[in-house]
Amino acid sequence: MTYSYEQLHAFTLGMLAKIGCPEDQAKTAADVLLSADLRGVDSHGVARLSGYVRLWEKGRINATPNVRVVHETPSTAVVDGDGGLGLVVAPYAMKVAIEKAKIAGTGWVSVRNSNHYGIAGYHAMQALAHDMIGISLTNASPLVAPTFSQERLLGTNPIAVAIPAKDQPPFVADMATTTAANGKLEILQRKGMDTPTGWVQDKDGNQTTSANGVKDGGALLPLGGDREHGSHKGYALGSIVDIFSAVLSGANYGPWVPPFVAFLEPDPNPVGEGIGHFFGAMRVDAFRPADEFKAHMDNWITRFRAAKPTPGNERVLIPGDPERELEAIRMKDGIPLLDPVVKDLTELGERFGVKF
Repeated sequence: MTYSYEQLHAFTLGMLAKIGCPEDQAKTAADVLLSADLRGVDSHGVARLSGYVRLWEKGRINATPNVRVVHETPSTAVVDGDGGLGLVVAPYAMKVAIEKAKIAGTGWVSVRNSNHYGIAGYHAMQALAHDMIGISLTNASPLVAPTFSQERLLGTNPIAVAIPAKDQPPFVADMATTTAANGKLEILQRKGMDTPTGWVQDKDGNQTTSANGVKDGGALLPLGGDREHGSHKGYALGSIVDIFSAVLSGANYGPWVPPFVAFLEPDPNPVGEGIGHFFGAMRVDAFRPADEFKAHMDNWITRFRAAKPTPGNERVLIPGDPERELEAIRMKDGIPLLDPVVKDLTELGERFGVKF
């Protein structure tokens, strides 16, 4: 079934108001959440709304946080999210990074005591309007086994980088450091489908194509899938995200990161506070004149678009192309939701008195 952006945004606002979010924070959170649906990252959009509500019901999300800077230098800061929605904490922290970059040339902000922050790309893209390069990282629940490990020690730990251009659309890379994000497994589970090889290992450390492999005690695999295909590189990237986001800020890291699902309890002996994020904003004119840089970005993008495609493929894509194109389609034609998601949101609305 297909729903308009406005309908889903209004429902999300209504639900967030019911759990006590202030109006301005609820709007920010809804904007972040719906950006995922528009850009085709369906696993991180309204399908996640009931998960946030359940965490609030368990007392693990603060609907009225006092988000604040607790340590800073002219170009850096640490933000304490006060247990708030990551959908609220992250935009606040990215704004701090941008404001510091306006003065110092670059701004770097590490965050502790937060929660799941939606899609990484949304936050990185906030820098584009300021002729800045935006960087966004977050750690996440431990669902990923490092190369050669049977234990789950890392999250999907995404990296996003947004780079402005002049006449061409911006370069926007937004990716998990695993072969696939956990949300893609959730979608396959709803569809009753298996995963491709290289996404998951079972509880004994053997590769499996079961979409329920992680639920059954297995783990997601780092980008690359196995050592022969470069999983050690995905493992290293995920580790860097974990360290920048949490070891640097005072958040939980590695296996201590609290789970997103409410039915699993956080580790009783945490090493930090909440989930961690890391943001960067780099003023282009701190390196070269912005117009000059953006003209060369146009040239870079144009040349890569002109590359001869391999047989069976129509064109070479620039990071961000599929999401941007889908956003235009879904804003016009509506956002499709799977039946289990519709059922979940309908029941959620009925329980809180918000019509879906």
